[in-house]
Amino acid sequence: MPDALRALTLANGLHLTLRHAPRLKRAAAALRVHAGSHDAPVKWPGLAHFLEHLFFLGTKRFALDDGLMRYVQALGGQVNASTGERATDFFFEVPPAALAGGLERLCQMLAEPDLSIERQRREREVIHAEFIAWSRNPQAQKRYTLLQSVAPTHPLSGFHAGNRHTLALQEPAFQQALAGFHQRFYRGGQITLSLCGPQSLDELELLGRRFAGLFAPGERAAQIQPPALTHRSTSLVFAHESLPPGADHALEALIACLSDSRPGTWLDALRQRGWLQGFKAEPLYSFAGQMLWHIDLKLGADVCSEQARDLLLGWFDFIRQVDPEQLNAQFSLLQENQARSASPLDLARRDSAGLPFAALDAQGLLALRALLEDLPRREGGQWQLPAPDSLLLADLPATQAQPRPAALAVSDLLPTTRQYAAVYLRWKVPASLHQPLYDVLDRALQPLLARCERASLQLQSSTVGETWQLRCSGQPAAVVGAVERALAQLRSAHEWALPAEQQPALIPIRALLKQLPDALVGATPMPQPGAPLDQQALDDAWRDSQWHGLAVGFDAVALQSLSTVLQACPGQIGAPVAVPRWQGRRWHHAQVPGTEHALLLFCPVPADQQACGRLLAQLLQGPVYQRLRVELQLGYAVFSTFRQIEGVGGLLFGVQSPHATQAEILDHLATLLRQGVTLDPAARQALAEQFDESAMANADVAEWAWQTHLATQTDDLPALRRSILMMRQADLDALSSSLLNAQSNWLCLANAPAPNQWERL
Repeated sequence: MPDALRALTLANGLHLTLRHAPRLKRAAAALRVHAGSHDAPVKWPGLAHFLEHLFFLGTKRFALDDGLMRYVQALGGQVNASTGERATDFFFEVPPAALAGGLERLCQMLAEPDLSIERQRREREVIHAEFIAWSRNPQAQKRYTLLQSVAPTHPLSGFHAGNRHTLALQEPAFQQALAGFHQRFYRGGQITLSLCGPQSLDELELLGRRFAGLFAPGERAAQIQPPALTHRSTSLVFAHESLPPGADHALEALIACLSDSRPGTWLDALRQRGWLQGFKAEPLYSFAGQMLWHIDLKLGADVCSEQARDLLLGWFDFIRQVDPEQLNAQFSLLQENQARSASPLDLARRDSAGLPFAALDAQGLLALRALLEDLPRREGGQWQLPAPDSLLLADLPATQAQPRPAALAVSDLLPTTRQYAAVYLRWKVPASLHQPLYDVLDRALQPLLARCERASLQLQSSTVGETWQLRCSGQPAAVVGAVERALAQLRSAHEWALPAEQQPALIPIRALLKQLPDALVGATPMPQPGAPLDQQALDDAWRDSQWHGLAVGFDAVALQSLSTVLQACPGQIGAPVAVPRWQGRRWHHAQVPGTEHALLLFCPVPADQQACGRLLAQLLQGPVYQRLRVELQLGYAVFSTFRQIEGVGGLLFGVQSPHATQAEILDHLATLLRQGVTLDPAARQALAEQFDESAMANADVAEWAWQTHLATQTDDLPALRRSILMMRQADLDALSSSLLNAQSNWLCLANAPAPNQWERL
């Protein structure tokens, strides 16, 4: 059944959009203020971004520990904000019953913020830490460089992030500008609020009217029109002026066409030549008919970029000649699949941006024609528009029924009515073969990974120690089809020649998170890829491997089809083996890019104390954020949570700081653990409710089932909820004490050697 939509304008001028989607388990709100960094006074770069940060520091009505961020996090939800060039977005996702509480906090903090000078001083240091990280991040600097291709008079070429020097708090003129920006733009006519959830349209409208009325009335303020882009030509950056309305949606349709790598397309031509290492197309800027977008094309070292560009321009020329309705029909299928798989937060954010998951309307088709006509021209190439992707049609493969493989376990934790399924497959091969084999597998899957992404399927491969894992999730029939294609690729050698995709450099804390599973199982980093295996070596590797897997969310018909497809799964029958518990504390010095100090601390919790560990982690979230992020201002990357990794559950703390050393970070964390926590019955109840299947995201349910499978435990969510509700203060105190014991099995992963006090903490 399609979603029900409603749009209206409130008395204060605020535009309200509502989406009733009964299939959703959660609800979301997305609020867009039509003003961003380019609307702030030129004299004060970063003012809009700074104001966005200040909103989250609490108000007279909702203090920091009861503000939007803490409220949402305590419910296991998501919350964030972002400042763009011409819009600022605030958004969160929570259980449906909590939407009112979140919406009240969101609207109140934006309408009536506390802009006291002391708060400003603290938050400016956080902004400065972000600026330092941004200035050292290769991806951020690459984007900044791309924006320098426009005219120097255009605001895109300027600096808008803000730092300690541009945010002159002591200047009365700055304070007037800050207050004036809020007064001018954070009012009804400047705001679009989108609500999405399983609630009825009337319920959503009631909530919207109740809390959006907090904003002062006012008409939409005119945003200053920018000067011409006058783009200095670069090979794969495209600039447009005076595009008609609907251009953002039209560009999305064009990028969907460009990202198709099936036979007959330009990406397939690049792959056939062995040139392609990576592809991504993304918008850089769009406002008032102006648009700047970029194709990030990674090619082999010996490839002539001009030849690749000629292929692209030939593809543009071909697309110009295709019937737009034919392009739109395929785009519509992609959009329908994205809408079905989208989270409430995805849907709300698209609605607030005026970009719902839908085919191009008449206006969008006109914009697509204008966009195509404005692109460079070059004839040539033998092209064809592929037929609609079978992965989008969601038909089960035509197969003869076969028994379920003994290596495949099945979880019924996720009801089949959700129309979401996930399958996990994991192989282990002899140590002498795992590196060359896994390198081959990752390369062979590259075309299918791109195809699945377009079809809103999550296909992921990962390596931990001596194991290689494949995960596929999405609409059940499409998952079966994708797994069938993946297994065919894994047993074939014809894609070996593909070069490995270049991965962007990660900031230190993210690089550590990527290495954490290997550190947990005690694996050493893999060497660089060596010579590829030949067909005989590949067959030998599969013959000596063992595999096991888990299927979640399949009905009987789809499971039978999956079982038949898995008859082609290479390797012998295996079973999960729980990660052995280590004794004592372990420190891993990881070599990762970046110069800022970064540290992850993982404190494993015994399986029979997982409920207590989750509650302890929940109650520590607030104090950790308050102490490290707000009071000490160690940096903007500070988090604490409970995490299951390779079946091992534990408390995970992470900090990245430009000035605090790893030893200092560790001292602060140990101090917080020693202080302990006080049991909050309301927090305990809220945590227990997070583990009701009807409240969990489908992907989270599947991951819970997989993690318990790896731990060789039962996936009993009701038992976990009951255990959480039974926790008492004495249980929390006992677990905190055991975690601080000198013999506790802490695992620390950091980009520095162990400090002297590591063993004494």
